[in-house]
Amino acid sequence: MPSFSRHWRYLIVILLFIGLALLPHHENYPSHATAAKSSEAIATKKSSRHISQAKQTTDESLKEKINHILSDPRLDGVSIGVSVRRAQDGELIYTHNGQLHLHPASNMKLITGVSALNVLGPDYRFNTTIATDGNIRGQVLQGNLYMVGQGDPTLLKEDLDQFAKDLKAKGIQKIKGDLIADESWYDDVRYSQDLNWSDEENYPGAPISALTLSPNNDYDASTVIVEVFPGNKINEPPKVKLIPETDVIEIVNRAKTVAKDADRKITVEREHGTNRMIINGTIPVGSNETRVWRTVWDPALYTLDVFHKSLTEEGITMIGKHQQKKGVAPKKLTTLTSKKSIPLEELMIPFMKLSNNGHGETLVKEMGRVVYDEGSWDKGLQVMEETLESYDMDKKHFLLRDGSGMSHKNIVTTDALTELLYTVQSEPWFDIFENAQPVAGEPDRLVGGTLRFRMTEEPTKGNVKAKTGSLTGVNTLSGYVTSADGEKLIFSILINNQIGSSLTDIQDDIATVLAEHEFE
Repeated sequence: MPSFSRHWRYLIVILLFIGLALLPHHENYPSHATAAKSSEAIATKKSSRHISQAKQTTDESLKEKINHILSDPRLDGVSIGVSVRRAQDGELIYTHNGQLHLHPASNMKLITGVSALNVLGPDYRFNTTIATDGNIRGQVLQGNLYMVGQGDPTLLKEDLDQFAKDLKAKGIQKIKGDLIADESWYDDVRYSQDLNWSDEENYPGAPISALTLSPNNDYDASTVIVEVFPGNKINEPPKVKLIPETDVIEIVNRAKTVAKDADRKITVEREHGTNRMIINGTIPVGSNETRVWRTVWDPALYTLDVFHKSLTEEGITMIGKHQQKKGVAPKKLTTLTSKKSIPLEELMIPFMKLSNNGHGETLVKEMGRVVYDEGSWDKGLQVMEETLESYDMDKKHFLLRDGSGMSHKNIVTTDALTELLYTVQSEPWFDIFENAQPVAGEPDRLVGGTLRFRMTEEPTKGNVKAKTGSLTGVNTLSGYVTSADGEKLIFSILINNQIGSSLTDIQDDIATVLAEHEFE
């Protein structure tokens, strides 16, 4: 019996220990406050998960809308990349072939613009100087007169007129010496390495020089405007006017005036390697003029010739044996007058909104000159590559061949472009950069730019701010848009390898979906 009792006592003790072990200790019980916090945390997690799921649902909705647009049969065989990010935090909310290497066309100007604002700064100005290696004696400048260019793409005939007025104000009425154009600020390579030979005569393919002239306030540097007017009678040759007037252009007029109801078929072609403008075709009597922009073969001599005309118009004559030529100015010079260009902040408007190729290539060479003391494409593109790397763009996903986007060898990805457009928002010059983008549906060409005839209705009109791009087989659009619920978005759409008509309507449809979308 005692043995039996002992066994029961041992069993009871063991059960008591087990029971105590199973009971929770006091410190493991949460207080009412702690319990409340834990409940809030759980609720918050649930709430966060709910928001996350809602965003996912919304993003799925956006994805479906864009994917539906991309199912267009016209895109069969076409390479297309699309990337969309939130401007607030850079979150990638949609990507289709976002890492596909594609040609950007003039979306390349986004990279050039970012690099120029970063390296040169919004206040940067180009300079042109009129100087001499001689002295003024009485009314005669005894010595050579140098026109020294430093890349200004905005120099106009009126600026050359002002130079002449400034010289006259110094008492100069005669120049005994040569008139010399110095374009040595840049190298003597006129065209980027991939420019098609057939583009050379058209203003998008204008040659790049440190000394050049623009015929208008769009600053189409290195070009001349050719106007062809009908003759007074049928079979008479048309009348031809150049803006500005210059003797470096040789006009070969093979066209003729035809009856009023006949067809207008006027062509103006510049012979490669010369300044011979060949005019062919017909123009009806009594009709308006035909106007075209054509590049000049030697921008520095063109500028110098127009400057000589300004001097003559101001009553300043060249005397003795003299030449108009190119050369490098000596270091010891006396500056007689000079002009600074508009700041880069203002130049960004025609550069981006009107997609001026010459500005892009000039900025490349200028960056090379400023950073590496070499005004060349090689050094300028090196500066741009270094700029992109400083913004954490992976060099494996971009290839830069020019500053305008004319090259079919430029390569970038849509994800990289939207990342760049996100990153630069923190720069002090970002407002300048964004405001320089074309604005959808705005009719003023210096506001709407290349988007002024696209997306002309709400909600895209005045909302989409984006750079366009177009080459044979290429259409691109990248920039900013605000959604219907106020979410600012960054997007890039690069379409390559298309055959036939332009696919800009697909870009417009995607931009419209972004403008109409609601994330809440």
